[in-house]
Amino acid sequence: MKVKILASGSKGNSTLVMSGDTMILIDVGITVPQIKRILDKEQININDIDGILISHSHSDHIKGLSNIVKNYNLSVYAKPELIYDLVKYIPIESIIVINDDAVIGDINVKFIETSHDVTSYGFIISDSKASMVYITDTGYINKKYEAITKNKDIYVIETNHDEEMLMNGPYPYYLKQRVISDKGHLSNRYTGKYLTKVIGDNTKYIFLAHISENNNTYDLALEQVKEELASTNFSDDKIIVTHQNEETDMVEV
Repeated sequence: MKVKILASGSKGNSTLVMSGDTMILIDVGITVPQIKRILDKEQININDIDGILISHSHSDHIKGLSNIVKNYNLSVYAKPELIYDLVKYIPIESIIVINDDAVIGDINVKFIETSHDVTSYGFIISDSKASMVYITDTGYINKKYEAITKNKDIYVIETNHDEEMLMNGPYPYYLKQRVISDKGHLSNRYTGKYLTKVIGDNTKYIFLAHISENNNTYDLALEQVKEELASTNFSDDKIIVTHQNEETDMVEV
């Protein structure tokens, strides 16, 4: 399995996952030219993408969805609960409705319900050799998912905000309450504590995702997660901080 974060943050999110001959995108929250430019550098033809997963319908996750479906005839795999949101942007014929789990070529997808202010999902993505957890845009992670998210090879998980920066920052009170609520976003400390419960011997990489430009810093997200993970002996150089305007290197497990 190979994973590359194309962009991550409040202004746009997209992730490439590859296994064997199969390639999928998680979210299309940046423009198609941006996606194409990054894929071209990896010598990947955008026409070879096998499918798209959408976590939810906020613009920073679907900004480029309409254009990529229209211009490249790509299919979107989605739960029935997301259909109403998605058909505002793409034809229903382009949506493959998934009631349980999805199989896209060599990639298996299990959907996790997340807690946001719109219908939203995370994903457990696996192939014959490796597995990945992808969770952003949620106020908390339900305890019922703890067992099935344990000891995965890769975690892509949001460290959206530092609670102190958020509460002392420029956001109006109602927005602070939204971000910090169960329908908002995960803080650095919450994510660090959650990771201590679930990472294991198989875990090779952790991506810190969806970092707020107003209520966090890249250095602070990394520092606080490292502090929480200190007792686990997880290697600091395997924690990758994702950026809004800069793709990560491709990692392989």
